[in-house]
Amino acid sequence: MRLLFALACAFAAQAVAAAELKVLSAGAFKPVLVALQPAFEQQTGHRLRIENDTAGGLRKRIAGGEAFDVVFSSPASLKPLQEAGKLAAAEPVPLARVAIGVAVRRGAPLPDIASVDAFRSLLLNARSVAYIDPAAGGSSGIYLDRLFERWGIAPQVRAKAVLVPGGLVATRVVDGSAEVGIHQISEILAVPDAVLVGPLPAEIQNYTVYAGALAAATKEAAAARELLAALRSPQAAQILRAKGMETP
Repeated sequence: MRLLFALACAFAAQAVAAAELKVLSAGAFKPVLVALQPAFEQQTGHRLRIENDTAGGLRKRIAGGEAFDVVFSSPASLKPLQEAGKLAAAEPVPLARVAIGVAVRRGAPLPDIASVDAFRSLLLNARSVAYIDPAAGGSSGIYLDRLFERWGIAPQVRAKAVLVPGGLVATRVVDGSAEVGIHQISEILAVPDAVLVGPLPAEIQNYTVYAGALAAATKEAAAARELLAALRSPQAAQILRAKGMETP
């Protein structure tokens, strides 16, 4: 009887400690969270409710007062939220970084992107080019648009651009909407029948860093910190590599 009572008390304590976390994630980091989710939930008893948006979209949602427990996005997009008191006082924790790559549909010829000149030629000669709409706030789209401006080819590229408001750019090459897709490598690898040609040349490569931060108003701070700790574990490092990302 005492043993049954002890077990019941332990179960009750675990149930009280278990939390449901509302997790907001910028696009490229979501596959990492989804891959880690089963083991994290099994080991901790917590549950993750993951919602996805662009970095700019998340910033607008949080600034507008949306409730959440933890957010994963770029440090640049998190900084104004922290200054506005929307995030916990502690600095966001850097967790991963990812490079930009080029994608084509499976079976299509692989274009030459080995040099800056080759990549520029691809942009000018491709029938259509898909990338994240800069107006949506996605970090890769903003970087690429500025790169095209700097090269003086923005009008030519924009005229045939397939702008994606959010989500997986590589789906546009798979469904035939675009000949070439440019997006963060982790998101290209998440699309079946999309082929990663390779990363942008080193001279023009741009890495997006993803960091995690707790909401200032979260009532589940302990569980949220457990999630951040899990994302810095050796198991998480293996997931990052498998998803085309690396530790920062």
